[in-house]
Amino acid sequence: MIEFFWALGVPLCELYGMSEVLISTVNPIDRVRIGTVGMPVPGMEVRVADDGEVLMRGPSMMLGYLNQPQKTIETIDAQGWLHSGDIGELDGDGYLRITDRKKEMIINIAGHNMSPANIEARLKTSSPLIGQAVCIGDARPFNVTLLVLDPDAARAFAVQHGLDGCSMSALTRQRCVLDEVAAGVARANTQLSLPEQIQRWTLLDREWLPGGVELTPTMKLQRRPIAAKYADEIEALYQ
Repeated sequence: MIEFFWALGVPLCELYGMSEVLISTVNPIDRVRIGTVGMPVPGMEVRVADDGEVLMRGPSMMLGYLNQPQKTIETIDAQGWLHSGDIGELDGDGYLRITDRKKEMIINIAGHNMSPANIEARLKTSSPLIGQAVCIGDARPFNVTLLVLDPDAARAFAVQHGLDGCSMSALTRQRCVLDEVAAGVARANTQLSLPEQIQRWTLLDREWLPGGVELTPTMKLQRRPIAAKYADEIEALYQ
């Protein structure tokens, strides 16, 4: 989206903050690095812990949560670092990139830490047919994924392949559709490390709508409800 605005001549950039610290980092408007949330603002310190969590410290931090001393202790450590709950990376120039939420990280049985959001993003950009992807692999031997067709791309694909009379459910069983999705997964795997790669997948025969079981009204994945609703499909991928 930011690249789109820059192409229009609108210098848009990202910053990073939260209620507990206000603004922590921002992209200098003359040195914007798209894909990052910029560098620490004056007075703020930002570092990444050994487990990848973004830590912040500085004068704009909160003193604590009102009447919640235990929550305050859990969030701000003895050295004054606020633990954000976000996973990120700092590059050599001090630009911060946010990659995931800590509570959503996958740790497989071999102990590899992986960002499901990163894997899912690779899958969704690997083929226009892939509208939604959910990576599963926590405490598992390998990663699998549930995939959902993008309705607009699927309809266009159907017209191009003489399948315009097919329903969305029927399209998920068409060989040409499955072949294109398989090719997309293969392309995504070339951009992922070996532990991150998708070993098995299934294409669900339904749409996911905002505000439903699977997606929030703002299109964010609801991982726990998805895992519960599709438990049989997930287990089948590990058989």
